[in-house]
Amino acid sequence: MTSYPVLFVGAGPGDPELITVKGQKALQEADLVIYAGSLVPQALLQWTKPGCGHINSASMHLEEFVSLMIKNHKSGKKVVRLHTGDPSLYGAIAEQTAELKKHDVPFNVIPGVTAAFGAAAAMGIEYTLPEITQTLILTRISGRTPVPESENLESLAAHKASMAVYLSISMIDRVAEILERTYGKDCPAAVACCVSQPDERIFHTTVSELPALVKKENIRKQALIIVSRVLDDKLQEANQKSRLYDKSFSHEYRNSRVDPVRQFPVNNLLSNPKGFKNP
Repeated sequence: MTSYPVLFVGAGPGDPELITVKGQKALQEADLVIYAGSLVPQALLQWTKPGCGHINSASMHLEEFVSLMIKNHKSGKKVVRLHTGDPSLYGAIAEQTAELKKHDVPFNVIPGVTAAFGAAAAMGIEYTLPEITQTLILTRISGRTPVPESENLESLAAHKASMAVYLSISMIDRVAEILERTYGKDCPAAVACCVSQPDERIFHTTVSELPALVKKENIRKQALIIVSRVLDDKLQEANQKSRLYDKSFSHEYRNSRVDPVRQFPVNNLLSNPKGFKNP
């Protein structure tokens, strides 16, 4: 009997077409898909073949759905565990893979698109503008799931980098209070709900107005809190340019057109030291 590894697949933020090609192929070949139904839209199951089993694990505990994964794997079936976003971020896969290892069940992980990147795409922004911020922090506030003291929200917010706060919308008052002390009450912020899904909603606001916005719009779940100076339209319009495409900036594949010291044109012939064929 052929033994197939259990596949942990990142479903992306919701849009069925934002799953990776590799993830889509895994679903098309699966005999059984166990999906986190509280977060993963059923539309993702459209990629499965007729006869594939679908199990919603929303009401199940760890031992229940892991035992199903092991049982079906050992019977020769191709098993997919479908997670929202990317499995490596708040995916709780470590506890699942630990159980699989105990039973000598092989597994592979196929990455997905996380909500922070789906939200940035929807807003048409870049989290890392030159000379504004070059860092993106993905975090959550401490709640029912504790956060190490060294990673408390206020400590991380002190960097004033771009920040995406997951799993914290129910504690928006506390989040806003902390962010206001660090970023300032007028710092641009956004709340992205159900990113890439049909009912997607994205609201632009300021840090101090976050609680009022969340309450007014009755936002309770599947929402990401984003705070960053890059959300300022004036900065976006200022067109902060990177050096990557600057004609005076040399790199491995392009010589500068203008010598930065002598201020005269130089050879711009492309080099190709790695031997790749140019199109």
